[in-house]
Amino acid sequence: MEPIAANGGVSLFIPKTYDIFWSLVILIILALFFYKYFMPKFQAIFDERAAKIQGGIEKAKKAQEAADQAKKTYEDQLNQARVEASKIRDDARAEASHIVADARTRAEGEAQQITANAERSIQSQRQQALVSLKGEVGTLATALAGKILGSQLQDSAVQSSMIDSILDEAGKTGSDATKA
Repeated sequence: MEPIAANGGVSLFIPKTYDIFWSLVILIILALFFYKYFMPKFQAIFDERAAKIQGGIEKAKKAQEAADQAKKTYEDQLNQARVEASKIRDDARAEASHIVADARTRAEGEAQQITANAERSIQSQRQQALVSLKGEVGTLATALAGKILGSQLQDSAVQSSMIDSILDEAGKTGSDATKA
C-alpha cells in the first residue's frame, strides 16, 4: 500500500472549493426552509406549552389563595367557637354557683324551720310534762300531806291552796334549773 502522503497526502481530506460553496448554499437553503416552516410550528408548540405551564401556575396560585382563604376562615370560625365555648363554660359556672347558692339558702331556711318546729315541739312537750307533773305532784302531795296530817286536808279549799303553793315552789325551782 502506498502511503497517503505520496498520493497527495492531506489534500485528500480537504474538500474542493466548489464542494464547500454548494454545501453552504444547500445549508443556507435548508436553514431558511427550517426557519420558515419548522421554526414557527416549534415556536407555536413551545408557546402553547408555556401558556399551559403559565395557566397551571396561575391555577395553582388561585388554588393556593383559595386554600389560604379557607384556612383563614376555618381559623376564624375555630377562634369564634373557642370564644363561644369559653362563654358557655363561664355561663355554666355562674349558673352552677347560683344554683348552689339557692340550694344553700333553701337548705338553711329549711334547717331553721326544722329547728324552730323542734323547739316548739320541745316547748310544748315541756309544758305538757310540767302540767302533768304538777297534777301528779299535787295529787301525791295531797295524799302525802293527808297521811301526815290526817284528816285536816279533807277540806277541798285547803287542798287547793296547798297544791297551789307547792306547785308555785316547784315552778320556781324548775325555772331556776332551766336557767342554769
